[in-house]
Parts: sequence; structure tokens; C-alpha cells
Amino acid sequence: MINFTNKYNINSSHIGLFANEELNILPDKLIPGDLVAKIKSFIKKIPKKQKKNIITFDLSENQKCYLVIIKKSKTFEINNLGGQLKSIFANEKDAKELNFFGNSKSENTINEFAYGFALKSYNFNKYKSKKNLNKQTLSIMSSEFKNLKTKYNYLNSTKEGVFLARDLVSEPPNVLNPKKYTEEIARLKKLGLKIEIFNESKLKKLGMKSLLGVGQGSENESYLVTIRWNGARKNFGKPLAFVGKGVCFDTGGISLKPARFMEEMKYDMGGSAVVVGLMKALALRKAKVNAVGIVGLVENMPDGNAQRPGDIVKSYSGKTIEVLNTDAEGRLVLADALTYTEKKYKPKFIIDLATLTGAIIMALGEEYAGLFSNNDKLSDQLHEIGNEINEKVWRLPLHKNYDKLINSAYADVQNINYAGGAGSITAAQFLQRFILNNTPWAHLDIAGMAFSKKAASLNSGGATGYGVRLLNDFVKKYYEK
Repeated sequence: MINFTNKYNINSSHIGLFANEELNILPDKLIPGDLVAKIKSFIKKIPKKQKKNIITFDLSENQKCYLVIIKKSKTFEINNLGGQLKSIFANEKDAKELNFFGNSKSENTINEFAYGFALKSYNFNKYKSKKNLNKQTLSIMSSEFKNLKTKYNYLNSTKEGVFLARDLVSEPPNVLNPKKYTEEIARLKKLGLKIEIFNESKLKKLGMKSLLGVGQGSENESYLVTIRWNGARKNFGKPLAFVGKGVCFDTGGISLKPARFMEEMKYDMGGSAVVVGLMKALALRKAKVNAVGIVGLVENMPDGNAQRPGDIVKSYSGKTIEVLNTDAEGRLVLADALTYTEKKYKPKFIIDLATLTGAIIMALGEEYAGLFSNNDKLSDQLHEIGNEINEKVWRLPLHKNYDKLINSAYADVQNINYAGGAGSITAAQFLQRFILNNTPWAHLDIAGMAFSKKAASLNSGGATGYGVRLLNDFVKKYYEK
């Protein structure tokens, strides 16, 4: 929790403040003179060439100090400092509050620091019998606390979107089936979002047989959900569109996955979680933009009614697809969702997100999402924002020469490349065939980014919420007026 105040409690057991690289305390009128003198006496004992970003020392038996060294840093490095402080402070098991002097010349530095602390604070202990109830608060003390708090609301709205995405990805698959997922999305109506839920009956009438084929082996019904935010005036222009893959659990279907690590396939709805989290963030901060989020929600299971390798289905676009591997199911869901989005909303652009291929993890690991696009401007914008906030993307090629790898002998297209190689590229090349009117489009393969087994600067391992901050800042910088 982040709190803003203009009062300093002299009995605070944990205090913090900023210093520059020379270990000089940055001035602030709220810091008592005697406290400054005391801290400076401790600083004299610290080697000048120390390389730590955060230095801790005991001012007394009852008071600990955290000295945060501020350098000429990029925004994400300030975020990381906040996350690092949270990691250190978390070791103080009984500590409830860290009183931090906002003694920085930059309001942006203070807020981005607090933002990093907040993002790192996330944990998912919903199903633990014994929960850690020690919620720690970072109280920022500044004479400009009201202004800081107002400006922090933007970051806090984004954080809430990130946390929703993390929550959704973290839920066990026996809880978050497609039906339950629609109910979670419907809760967002109270924020002013317009939600429309298409059940299987409606999807059949629409002709979304590509999406429906993925879920036909499951007892749980499949859905498509649209989430609309109208924050700009009606004649503002075409909406922005975001599409997410929501495979709530992926066994691979008849093309069954190996048992080892299959439990991780509850994360296969990570792309949809980003879209839902983004729409919440836009609504919370009342973004001056019109946007729509579309998620296809299915469960890929093997049973007597499951889709078979060799089946041919007709997509919403009218194109036929030969399903050679039922474990290449996410692209079948996205195929219908992409065409529907383009036809229904005629958007300014479409960005889809999916934990689509293992091949992208082999190529980029957990450092970059794979970016594929038919539009250089859209790609450049995403790349720039990704580098600014450290949610990085790396563009890979699309080219007509890859088409021969997914051309089918019996249908318009096949869902995998049997020749081998270029797994992520041919998956994106498949998706591109369902963008019918040359709408600017980008595909983000986030298979390596949606979750992590190890902790990182701004998360503690597990669901990361990657993509919510990227797309939120992308919208803010380039598309809000």
C-alpha cells in the first residue's frame, strides 16, 4: 500500500530517504535537522566507493534507516529501486510501515519509486490456509503530498490492471474455467465498461467454428467476450482494439502434451488476462480514448467429442482450416476473434496477445516478447515504449515466402508447419491471414513473459502481468488527446 502525507512521526521505527551518488542527503524541509545530522554521522562511516543502490543501518535500537541512492536513471530503473526496497523491507517481518521522505527534486522520481514498491508488493495467497497478513505500507512524506497523490493515481490505476492480470493467471484451472472467467470480467461493468458475452449458441450463429472447435472436447462452454471503453467523444474516430487468447487450460487436446509441467498450462490464458487488465486500467484512469478488448475463452480437453488431427473447420472469415495438431489451438481461437474484431469495430489498429508458441521462448527467453506486425509505425511505437518501461519487444519477420509452410492440400490453410522451423513466425503468418482488410495489426507472443518461475525486479515469481503497462503507456503516449 502507498500512502502520502505531510507529517513525520518521530517514533517511526523504519525511515527512508534519497541521497545522491556522493551520498549527500537530498534536502527536504520535512526532515528534522537533528535527524539529518544523525544520518550524516552514519554516512561518514560508509565507503565512498560502495556500489549498493540501497544502504541500511540502525540509527538506534528502535529505528532503522534506508538510504536510497538516486542516479541519473531511466524510469524503469527508478521502478526497480522501489521494488528492491520492498524486497529488503519485506524481511522486516513485523514492520508495518516505512516512512519515506520524498526528498527528491522530481515528483516523477518519487511516484515511479513508489510505483515500483507497489508492483513488487503483489502476492497470491488466496488458497493458503495460513496467510501472511502483514501488509506493509510505504508512506511518502512530502509537503507536496496532495499533488503527488493526484499524479500517482495514474500509476495506481495501471497497477490495479497489472494485479488483475496476475490474479487471473494465478487462479487454478478448476476455478477459472471459461464460464467463471466471464463472471470475473462482468464485474468490471461497475467501472463503466460495457461487456457483451457470447455463449456457444451465439457463436454458432456467428459461424465461429474455429474457436468452437478448440473447446468442443470440454464440458465447459466456450465464450467470446467484448469489453468496451468509450472515454473519448463519439466522433473521435476509430477505436483501438486489443485481442487476447484465453485458453483457460490447455492439455493439447488429442495431440496431448507431456505430463511434466502440464500444470503450467493454466497460464495459457495469459494474453486474455492482459487485455482484461488493460481495460480495467483504462477505465480506472478514465482514459480519453475509445477502446475495445476482445477475448476468446475456451478449454482444450481430450474426450470422445474433441477435435481430431485432420479435421477441417470453417472460420468466421469464411476461410477453411485443416487442424493438423490440436495443440496449436490458440491460433484457432485468435483467428475468429481477429476477423470479428476487424469486421465489427473497423478499428484504428489491432494488437493481439497470446502465450502462443514454445519456439518464442527458445528464441528470446524471458527478456523479450516476440513482435510480429504488418505495420512499421505500430511496431516502432511498441518497441519504443517497451524499452522505456522495460517490458521489451523484439520484432521478427513476416514474409509471403513463409506462406508455403502453412498452405494446406485440403483447406485454405493448415494450423501448423510440418516442415519444421520458424514455429513462431509461421504461427504469426497464420494469424495474419485472418486480418482481411489490411488493418494495422501487431501480434505479441508473450509465452516467455506471462509467467516466470523466478522472481524479478517488479514481481515475486509466477504471473507477471506483462503487457498491461506496455499497452497502457503506449495508449497514453500515442493515442490519447
